[in-house]
Amino acid sequence: MTIALAPDLTATDTEDGMVLLDERTGRYWMLNPTGARTLRLALAGRSAEETAAELTAETPQDAPRALDDVRALIGSLVRARLVVAS
Repeated sequence: MTIALAPDLTATDTEDGMVLLDERTGRYWMLNPTGARTLRLALAGRSAEETAAELTAETPQDAPRALDDVRALIGSLVRARLVVAS
């Protein structure tokens, strides 16, 4: 699955991660640094498995949970209509 930002979404990097503005609703969403990195990797075309592997390259003890976390975040962004899956 590949994803793209929804057409009416603005994403801005911050010191603490990333802020997403849903221009349809006026709601803001904040991603911590790991969430922001996850989204950037997914937007760059990385699969959930590739993203999880890259996130846990330096902390392999986190690998078993990372894939579930990546899938959960992307699923939440899709359900909130902040990203579009194809």
